[in-house]
Amino acid sequence: MKVLKFGGTSVGTPESMLRVKRIVEHTVRPAIIVVSALNGVTDQLYETAQRASHGESAYREIVAALRLRHLQMVRDVIDTRAQDALNAQLNALFNDLESILHGIFLTEDLTQKTTDAVVSYGERLSSTIVAAALSGAQYIDARQLIKTHHGQHDVVDFETTNRLVREQFTTLPSITVLGGFIASDAQTGVTTTLGRGGSDYTAAIIAAALDAEALEIWTDVDGFMTADPRLIATAYTIPELSYEEATELSNFGAKVIYPPTIYPVRVKGIPIYIRNTFFPEGAGSVIRNNAAPSPHAVRGISSVNETSMVTVSGMSMVGVLGVNRRIFGTLTEAGVSVFMVAQTSSESSTSLCVRPEDGPRACQALDNAFRREIAEGAMSPAQLAEGLATIAVVGKQMKDEPGITGKLFTTLGRNGISVAAFSQGALELNISFVIRRDVLRKALSVLHDSFFLSRHQDLNVFVCGIGTVGSNLLHQIEAQRESLLHERALRINIVGITSTRGAAYDADGLPQDVTLDSTHPDKGIHGMVRQIKQLNLYNSVFVDCTASEEVAKCYQDLLEHNVHIVTANKVAASSDYAIYQRLKHTALERGVKFLFETNVGAGLPVINTIGDLTASGDKILRIEAVLSGTLNFVFNALSQDVPLSQAVKQAKEQGYSEPDPRIDLCGKDVIRKITILARESGYRVESSDIESKPFLPASFFEGTLDEFWQALPQLDAQFEAERQRLQREGKHWRFVATWSEGKGSVGLREIDASHPFYNIEGSNNIVMLTTARYREYPMLIQGYGAGAAVTAAGVFADIMRVANI
Repeated sequence: MKVLKFGGTSVGTPESMLRVKRIVEHTVRPAIIVVSALNGVTDQLYETAQRASHGESAYREIVAALRLRHLQMVRDVIDTRAQDALNAQLNALFNDLESILHGIFLTEDLTQKTTDAVVSYGERLSSTIVAAALSGAQYIDARQLIKTHHGQHDVVDFETTNRLVREQFTTLPSITVLGGFIASDAQTGVTTTLGRGGSDYTAAIIAAALDAEALEIWTDVDGFMTADPRLIATAYTIPELSYEEATELSNFGAKVIYPPTIYPVRVKGIPIYIRNTFFPEGAGSVIRNNAAPSPHAVRGISSVNETSMVTVSGMSMVGVLGVNRRIFGTLTEAGVSVFMVAQTSSESSTSLCVRPEDGPRACQALDNAFRREIAEGAMSPAQLAEGLATIAVVGKQMKDEPGITGKLFTTLGRNGISVAAFSQGALELNISFVIRRDVLRKALSVLHDSFFLSRHQDLNVFVCGIGTVGSNLLHQIEAQRESLLHERALRINIVGITSTRGAAYDADGLPQDVTLDSTHPDKGIHGMVRQIKQLNLYNSVFVDCTASEEVAKCYQDLLEHNVHIVTANKVAASSDYAIYQRLKHTALERGVKFLFETNVGAGLPVINTIGDLTASGDKILRIEAVLSGTLNFVFNALSQDVPLSQAVKQAKEQGYSEPDPRIDLCGKDVIRKITILARESGYRVESSDIESKPFLPASFFEGTLDEFWQALPQLDAQFEAERQRLQREGKHWRFVATWSEGKGSVGLREIDASHPFYNIEGSNNIVMLTTARYREYPMLIQGYGAGAAVTAAGVFADIMRVANI
């Protein structure tokens, strides 16, 4: 025998009601069917009672609408031959309801007794319809079976209830239907209720009393989820969990099952199956003894999204017996329920988590109870903290894995999430903590990923600048998206794009063909920073594909908000050493990445190699490098047929140089690069410390760009004569950056055939590292050092490093 409970959404529409009928037709017999009110009806009944008690005649309109809805349901799902008799039953119930409400309206008095009477009609109406819809079903008024203790409207009298249930079902009909939620006083027979969600409880009580084979809860979700799917898109169904785990998740916000439901069936070892009425073929979740072990220490994460925290503190509490009894006794008398407690080891303060609507009342009650101690200064008035949320990380296997709590708080801290209070029992079944509500989604997301509950890792990427590098990057990410997801379990979400021309943002990810909004109020770097802070997404990565000093100035703010930075922009890493050092220190302190591999050598692994060498104890003694792809292209292009002026134009036309080639020709870019390499090698150096030896006269860097192009051919003959001399001597020009013995320089050098730099072609870069370990045979790193595609690839690689891939 099974007990099946169907929730309000399962019986809320004609279509869903017919689904219920099909499910019951295919279930094992005998079966007992427990149903909730049609979805939304209980709330409306509460509203009618409140309106009537305030003398508002509008309650009648609500009742009229409810009557029409239920009668329409009959027309849609009941055989026409049975409709008249059923309509008569429903109309009789509605007439009784209207009489009760009219009495409330006249007296403007609403007691718990009359409230229970009014809201009971939801289940009485729905169960009457469901019984008529199921062929051969027997209807029973649940109030005849479920009894509550006299004067305690929601406390079940199990002794009486179990006896009545067993007597009623000595012989089990094929199908029995009754309404959940409703009960009656064991002595007076007056209608009572079991609290919101009480239909689950009704089903569990009956299942336990009859030693049912199973209890099935049919609802509108697939089962218990690893986290709230409305907040975490990667949440998935938990196949099995223990009674204890289900209780903890339910108490902390997982609204799959009413928490008291679990106890009666837990005692009897009856499994609870959570199934989806709208996806009946789904496996759902099962709650049972000896649930299959989870592949992870954490079974699930739940949250109470609206929390207030009341703190009672004072030195007079230390070591005094009975203080906690007074606190909880006071709150019980005030009708305040506490769902989490955190207390200091000295007992000088106790923090209690309550519903926001209960917070002020709790403070008032506690201040009154401890008014003498407060007046004497021995205790402080109760403090109320609002705008909070509570998260519970649940799993029976957590106790077997050392370091879970440490990992949890480290993960939160690295993402800039502060914990206001936390609680953990000795069983280590549940680690609960309180945070600001505005970081709830971020906290859930990062914990879901951190504890390996997500089947893939998410990176939320904001791209600033969509010139040649930025646009190449977006294309490369799109081309690799599916491969990364399926082969490396990494999903890269482009959630923000901005430029001087427009912007677009979407926390769920922008489409590939997104068009930037030129009127977006958050276009540009400062708008993007606002959006990053406002969206507050976990694993946020800011990608700078510009060369803007204004953008670089925002790095510190972003790092302080725990945002990873990947940048092709050399400004920050080559700026004042104090700025560079502060950025590196902030990233380390916040546990985020500040990556700028493409600042030197485009996609070549230069900075990471230096980092690996120094981290392993090696010391960089000397750096020699050809670091300008533009200049290397120019000097490799020079020939009898290609003079200097034409080679520079070709570099610009082929995208190797900046729009103003003088930026490359002056060597400033190379100065920045050797400064960065020296800093990454452990040296304190400013860009101004690097000696520069320009190969063009200073006058060529003055005036307009047009004037530069007009004047440049004047140098062609001079450079051609020198080129011919070098050719005769078997040498090549290379613009070389050097760092040695604490000094740096950049300038044009003549390289003979014995030098490793002699044969580098095109726009290639080469870096030669002499270290304590690589002293006799220096390490060489060589390859493409310029071009939007390779730079974008280097940026892409840094993004992957953020994900530790």
